[in-house]
Amino acid sequence: MTPPGVPPRVSATLLRHLAPLVVTAGLGAIATGLLPPAPLRALELRGATHFTRPPWKVTLRSYNSTVSQPSAEYYFTVVLAEDAGAALGELQFRQTRGVDTQFQFSPGRTRAFLGQPRREGPAVPVEAAFDQEERLVTVRFPEPVPPGSTLTVMLKPWANPSMSDTYLFQVMALPAGPNPSAVSLGFATLRIYDPDWR
Repeated sequence: MTPPGVPPRVSATLLRHLAPLVVTAGLGAIATGLLPPAPLRALELRGATHFTRPPWKVTLRSYNSTVSQPSAEYYFTVVLAEDAGAALGELQFRQTRGVDTQFQFSPGRTRAFLGQPRREGPAVPVEAAFDQEERLVTVRFPEPVPPGSTLTVMLKPWANPSMSDTYLFQVMALPAGPNPSAVSLGFATLRIYDPDWR
């Protein structure tokens, strides 16, 4: 009997030849990634979560570099490898150098997005906190940032430091998962200058 929708002139022999082609096409869709990928599983060793290929550097950009400027924004950009092995759950920024250790950050105005400064992509939700005594800004991502992403975090001070100097921030990345193992991305450099008219 000819199946519904198949013209009567198509023989049963031809249908038998077509059937394997349909199965092969389905397997090909899986092999070429047309179907949704399996959920990412982070690497866990001895109860701790690790990156398998951690991010290794951070880039800092600021478009306002004069002392005490109130409109300052510090953009930290991190690239996650496709094979990072875990999503990004948190970034930490600690001031380790710079003569002014009293300038304040406004954690409520911290934001993050996918992409680069001035080429912003979708926003990424954040939860931020600032510890003045430790000179530490902590930025958590309630929706962890997946591998293969370029992420930029914007930290907002109330104003630039009041004294010119080279300021350094040590940046740490923590994977999303239980007992995350932090990795260092090195140091980001911020140069603050006196105004030209002095």
